[in-house]
Amino acid sequence: MKRRTFIKKLGLTTGTTLVAPYILPSGRLFAATGARKANHVVVCLFAGGVRSLESHLFANGSYGNVMPYTFNGSTEDLAGDDVGQILGTPSEQTLQEQGTLFSNVKLKYGPTGHYNGHATLLTGVYTDTNLNINSNPQYPTLFELYRKHNSPSMSALNAWWVSNSLGPYPQLNYSTDPSYGPAYGANYIQPQRFLNVGYDSIYSAENFAFGNNQNTNQNINALRGFCDENFSRVFSNNEGIVNTIEDRILLESFIQDNFEKTALGAFNDPWNIGINVYNNDMLTIFFAEEIIKEFKPELLVVNMQNVDTAHSNTTNYLKNLKRADYALAHLWKTIKTTAGMENTILIAVPEHGRNSQTNGRVDAFGREGTDHTGDSMSRDVFTMVLGHQTDSFVNTNSIIDTEKETIDIVPTVANILGFDNDIPIGRINGNVLNEAFN
Repeated sequence: MKRRTFIKKLGLTTGTTLVAPYILPSGRLFAATGARKANHVVVCLFAGGVRSLESHLFANGSYGNVMPYTFNGSTEDLAGDDVGQILGTPSEQTLQEQGTLFSNVKLKYGPTGHYNGHATLLTGVYTDTNLNINSNPQYPTLFELYRKHNSPSMSALNAWWVSNSLGPYPQLNYSTDPSYGPAYGANYIQPQRFLNVGYDSIYSAENFAFGNNQNTNQNINALRGFCDENFSRVFSNNEGIVNTIEDRILLESFIQDNFEKTALGAFNDPWNIGINVYNNDMLTIFFAEEIIKEFKPELLVVNMQNVDTAHSNTTNYLKNLKRADYALAHLWKTIKTTAGMENTILIAVPEHGRNSQTNGRVDAFGREGTDHTGDSMSRDVFTMVLGHQTDSFVNTNSIIDTEKETIDIVPTVANILGFDNDIPIGRINGNVLNEAFN
């Protein structure tokens, strides 16, 4: 159903008594915002702990280049590598050829854990051992900084946080900083739960009908909670993200449409590669693509986690790396072929690496697992920067090997979108990855 038609049939306007209107905070009224390099930024937190020897330093590793869509170099078949055979090799340029590869990026301080790595990337501040995964971070997140300091202020519909694993990740949406908080957060969604649970638990619920006045408040609150926060809490008991009334209606329509598609099996094989190939990472990226097509957000962050099987099953880790590699390339292709996403910069970076030494846990193919316990290689990651119709800004086929840090991502995104000079001193650390731009 068309969005305008849906809104008209729903009969909701800004004058409705159903939900009180909300005025978005605007930060500075006239922020001295700098010139933008691009109008859209997509950040992909690539997989869940990627060892350098299996990614950009593959020439020194045991398995060859297992990420042919992302990096240059000859590939090497893996034992039982049905995934690699199905996904094949790229017919176009690698992502490395299309952008700038920072090959020497460090998670320099703090624990090399998934949540810590994510928090560092999304706040631009290193975490320590006191980080509580059961609470929101202390420092403002990228979403809050964007929504408060971008001028003009943008609604939550322009900022999205899409994650694979539910766990503590919804809490990275906004911080406990009293100057920021949920009023500046993004819309959060976890696609795998949406696709597998959401339809049965929300859309198929008895008497579900937007037009039923008796149930409207309950249904809208359910959908607001579903999209704005994680799904195990009741929205009325949760400090959730505030969307304008019009944006809420658009979100509800989007969710309803996708529930219907899920019920019809439209998402069983959305990329036409075979239903048995998909893992959660690929479906997460697919749903991020649907959000991009529908809303053309200025800021979207999506993560992948399935390579975390490396602790005990290296073969599965390598296969999931191939899936993540393919998914990242598919995400980039979607950005380049979606009208309205011109002038987009994509940044891909793992949250941390993996140890140089294996842990002795052997899988079915005799490969030993790898942990991430803080050795030097577990702090090594790459960062890829790609530009769509931003040729005058993003360098192509470029490798930068000078040391950078994961805290550089937030100031780089802020610089791309032109609000870096408006962030108060001391809120973030790190530097802009200027070498990616000319």
